[in-house]
Amino acid sequence: MATTSTRQRPNPQARVDSPRAGRPAANLRLGSPYRRGGILTLVIVIVLTIFAARLIDLQAVRGESLASAALEQRLRTVPIMAGRGAIVDTNGEPLAVTVEARNLTVDQTLVTDPTAEAIALSPLLGVDIGELITRLTGDRRFVYVAKELTPDTWRRIEALRLPGVFSEETARRIYPGEDLGSNVIGFVGADGAGAGGIEYAYDALLAGTAGSVTFERGPGGRAIPTAQRNQVDATAGASVQLTINRDIQHVAQAAIAAQVAATRAYSGTVVVMDPKTGQILALAEAPTFNANKAGSAAAADRGNRALSDVYEPGSTSKVMTLAAVVDQGMATPYSTFTVPSGLKWGDKVFHDSAPHGTLHLTLAGVMAKSSNMGTILAAKRIGGRTLYEYLKKFGIGEKTGLNFPGESTGKVPKYRDWTATSFPTIAYGQGLSVNAVQAASVYATIANDGVRVQPSLVAGVIREDGSVELPPVSVSTQVVSAETAKQVRAMLESVVGEGGTGTNAKIPGYRIGGKTGTAMYVDPSCGCYNGGVVASFIGLAPADNAQLVVAVSLVNPRIGRYGGELAAPVFKKVMTYALQIQQIPPTGTRPANLALTFGGG
Repeated sequence: MATTSTRQRPNPQARVDSPRAGRPAANLRLGSPYRRGGILTLVIVIVLTIFAARLIDLQAVRGESLASAALEQRLRTVPIMAGRGAIVDTNGEPLAVTVEARNLTVDQTLVTDPTAEAIALSPLLGVDIGELITRLTGDRRFVYVAKELTPDTWRRIEALRLPGVFSEETARRIYPGEDLGSNVIGFVGADGAGAGGIEYAYDALLAGTAGSVTFERGPGGRAIPTAQRNQVDATAGASVQLTINRDIQHVAQAAIAAQVAATRAYSGTVVVMDPKTGQILALAEAPTFNANKAGSAAAADRGNRALSDVYEPGSTSKVMTLAAVVDQGMATPYSTFTVPSGLKWGDKVFHDSAPHGTLHLTLAGVMAKSSNMGTILAAKRIGGRTLYEYLKKFGIGEKTGLNFPGESTGKVPKYRDWTATSFPTIAYGQGLSVNAVQAASVYATIANDGVRVQPSLVAGVIREDGSVELPPVSVSTQVVSAETAKQVRAMLESVVGEGGTGTNAKIPGYRIGGKTGTAMYVDPSCGCYNGGVVASFIGLAPADNAQLVVAVSLVNPRIGRYGGELAAPVFKKVMTYALQIQQIPPTGTRPANLALTFGGG
């Protein structure tokens, strides 16, 4: 029996369910997680690659620059102030010194609690809490909180360890004498730089050269003790020694201040000079100012009137005119002059300060009586051009050589510009102008046998190593002969003697020579005469061997008027003290007692 087989069509479902055929199907179901794993692996590889690239960039490519930048953020550079040199007097006594101080600063970005820090600082600084909070709050890296603290105050603040609060070394300028010599010494500004007087003129020498220190700071801004420090040391400034004697300066300031107050003068000056060296031993004025509080002083009081202010010298100028006449051989102290009650010159009639009839005066009498007309008559013998040349030789209209800030030169008109009345007025001291040091220098020239020595205020510069640098030798000019100077000194003695205008300048035991002056005051606001005067007296001692010259001037006094009345007593007080402290004894010789009149006049 034949068996007939029947072929069945494949059943798709049966293939799927069969064990052999099931392996591919299982792979399809499990493939989705594999794919996700592959993607995750790929992402990780990419991230790691980016990280590795970034790491290579940070460490290999930009590592050095980034490290430098990070270090830069941790570094702090603070200046090291150079010690400012002292200013001392001729004996080494301090007139201006520098003491250690601290400026309190803040890095606002490091302050964690401005209110708490302000509360802690307020009692130590004496500053309102609200104001301190303002200074401590913000994003500025450097702000001043307080300046010129004492080292003790800073130590107390440092002990608080306040985040962001630091200090920098600085210094305070102290003037032990307060107003003593302040118009010569000057003062420093808020930045510590010279702002007037010697402080300004010699600032480059006094200031020195600042240094700096750079250190690495940690959290809170404090220096890391073990970190590297780079320091450039400061170079201290030199000290300046003046020719000023502080004791003479003190007496001169007290004397002129008292007289300015007593006469209600606008101002006054005193110059004390050694005629042989040109050194200025005192340069006093009133009103003055406390150099420790310069900012609160009037600007007019912070300068130096003895050098910056000029005035018509009046009769004190007659010493130049009469010295020129004697030096030209046109007269001697005994020469005679008939002086009328009035003298017409050009379109103007000249008179003396007090009305008189005809006078019969010697040249010494012209000086002693301070006769304007007698001076004109004497000057007529040499003429205007020669007079002009002598005035220039005496230094009128020229710099004194002190190189002092704000110095004025004064003025004598050029001869070609003289008018018809210039000659007579210039002869007796009007129509030209001088400062107080120039006026003193004229008399120092007569005291020094006719040799004008350039004035000086600085005796030397003392370097940090102790070496002393002396100033250049003062320039000397022979203005008149020694014999002329001797004769003029004798005439100046007659001014202080009986019958002269300067008897208030007498000092018992000493031979004194000098000259009074009462010149019309030129009001600088209008450039005109306003009825005021400049009362002055300039003298020398001992008259026969002059060691000192003292010049006194009072500008626009309201009580009193004449130089012999107002300025001579100040001269006497200052000269008496200066002779004593300089240990200058009387010469013991007798004065010449020159005749002042002739023929019974």
